[in-house]
Amino acid sequence: MRPWWLSATVAAAALLIAACEGGNIDAGRDFPNGVLPVDERNPVIVANDSVIDNWTGEYAMLLAASGGPPLVGIVVNPSLYWPDLATNVTGWDQLIEAARASGLRNVPDATASAGGPLVRPADGKIESTTPNMSVGAKLILDLSARLSLPWRPLVVVTGSRLTEVADAYIMDRSVADRVVVVSALGGPADSGSVMGWPNGELDAWADWIVGQRFRYIQVNGYYDQLGDVPPARAADLPANPLGAWMTAKVPKVLQVPMSSDQIGVLAVGIPTFVTAVSRAVVDASAAFDPATGPPLLAQADGSAWVVPSCDTAMAADRLWTTLLDPRTFNQ
Repeated sequence: MRPWWLSATVAAAALLIAACEGGNIDAGRDFPNGVLPVDERNPVIVANDSVIDNWTGEYAMLLAASGGPPLVGIVVNPSLYWPDLATNVTGWDQLIEAARASGLRNVPDATASAGGPLVRPADGKIESTTPNMSVGAKLILDLSARLSLPWRPLVVVTGSRLTEVADAYIMDRSVADRVVVVSALGGPADSGSVMGWPNGELDAWADWIVGQRFRYIQVNGYYDQLGDVPPARAADLPANPLGAWMTAKVPKVLQVPMSSDQIGVLAVGIPTFVTAVSRAVVDASAAFDPATGPPLLAQADGSAWVVPSCDTAMAADRLWTTLLDPRTFNQ
């Protein structure tokens, strides 16, 4: 199989040549804004479990309405923490209904994706993995085939397990050329970083697959998300269905900083949100542990980016600026 980086390099070179010869492509626009290889111009799929414990869905929809990444898909899965898929989907459906009723446009339907964690095959080879053939994986394959460009791939932002992304690869290996994965997952370790708790323990084998086969961005700038919409400011939320939804949700948002899954969406949608970044690669020599994902070792040209810190004060500022701007809701 041709490595993803070679395919991307060849494609990018061809585009630059075409730009120079024909003048039809503004090559300057192909450079990312910020320190990550993706930015607010990349189409985004959000993949998560519950909608009530953090502000991922609200940020994704509001950013899409205010110059951020277009939200093209929502994959909802079960997890160890939120095992009831039907309940998870109902919550997302309620948010989607409130957003649309408030005037937000281009909000996609939620796609329910059942199936358990992937199982490491006896021979330990990624390509020998039996796929789930999940609906979420099929959505990733479909949308990446239709929307991804060599210079602007589809981004899958996860705040839960990586099962559907890894499943998509087992079904069609070429998806790794079309997708960048951005995850609120894992954190620092003695080795540098690890694809572990939070979220990395939900499907350890999927972590190994994604970490080795995709361009992977691990965002670890967790913060106290209770400051995004504190109870004292709930009365300031917009007088529309989305504002009512968020008001009812405030008491349910988790106090644990590691639950701030929205950092993945923010890292893509607001390039200056990321304040530090390093490159890494999966430590393929490490023993597989079914309870956690693999270590990430620093490597200058690694296929993974690790974001240890973010400008978390910016998150609430952008949220409230967008919420209080009538143009957000097409008024």
